[in-house]
Amino acid sequence: MRPTRARIAAVGLAATGALVLAGCGAANEGSSAGGSSTAAGPAVTGTISGAGASTQQAATQAWVAGFQATSPDAVINYDPSGSGAGRTQFEASGVDFAGSDAYIKGDEIKKAQDRCGGEYVEIPVYVSPIAVVYNLQGVTDLQLSPSTLAKVFAKKITTWNDPAIAADNPGKTLPSTAITTVNRSDKSGTTQNFADYLKGAAAADWTFDVSDTWPVQGGEAAQGTSGLVGAVKAGQGTIGYADESQAQGLGQAKIKVGDTFVAPSPAGAAKLLEASQRVTDGGAKSFAYKLKRDSTDASTYPASLVSYAIACSKYSDAKKSALVKAYLSYVISADGQAAAQKAAGSAPLSDAVRQLITPAVSSIA
Repeated sequence: MRPTRARIAAVGLAATGALVLAGCGAANEGSSAGGSSTAAGPAVTGTISGAGASTQQAATQAWVAGFQATSPDAVINYDPSGSGAGRTQFEASGVDFAGSDAYIKGDEIKKAQDRCGGEYVEIPVYVSPIAVVYNLQGVTDLQLSPSTLAKVFAKKITTWNDPAIAADNPGKTLPSTAITTVNRSDKSGTTQNFADYLKGAAAADWTFDVSDTWPVQGGEAAQGTSGLVGAVKAGQGTIGYADESQAQGLGQAKIKVGDTFVAPSPAGAAKLLEASQRVTDGGAKSFAYKLKRDSTDASTYPASLVSYAIACSKYSDAKKSALVKAYLSYVISADGQAAAQKAAGSAPLSDAVRQLITPAVSSIA
């Protein structure tokens, strides 16, 4: 067997800034991302680097492992530094592609166009529910309405036995433990999506502007998805928000959708995307979606995120263009999406969405 050279790179957050490389190879070759895929096409070579959403990290490991089955001499580096950092690096030409849990909008549109010398490609690659995670001894099956949830994270509700929480959880014994909210300290697309959910589902109680920076002072802050999950686990009476695929070992609250309390699920996230509208501000090759946060359909999970891959429609280096196109073609393929589902529990893109976005990827030159 030829040695595996495709790999994912995780940049350390310590002051040393050391680059840690994790190989993706033989352990994954038996998965659906293996050599049976026809989506990856002919073998390509070269190196590309990306940065951005930490939610995509597990999926990216699976994508790289699957892609190297047909292109073993390709190298894919990815720094899970957060959505905001990824977009900033992409717009500054610091990386070849970005992963982001928030689509490009506002003045970032021109920055991306200027960086690419024209159109950029923006496609959904990863669809996942955001879990409301908590650590509260003796309490399972927690239920929270959007209004209650907004008041908790706005620090208007400060103890677990508050009447509003009790009303959402009839028959449950709730302690008087103080609530410690945990939020992301970095610019985060997960933060932006969660805040967008609170704004869309409980506007009267969540009066903050939506951005990738957490707006409420006084809680505990942690870097990245893993940092937030670790902080919630380490505390007592803690509550936070994280990609469901990385929320194992914690309580996950059900949120009220219409008249039903709904648990986070990939199926609910996929249904939400289907019910949402495309935003075309970024141009013909930007497939961004305004998610229907106020959905009352219990088959949807409104606190979900759609994470995007962002690339240029043209690169000055033809070899780099070929590699970016081939890699993203694999990522959105049925095999690539199945690999992400297996590794990260995400919802695969529907065939309808894949048909919409494939021409944008195929146009990369």
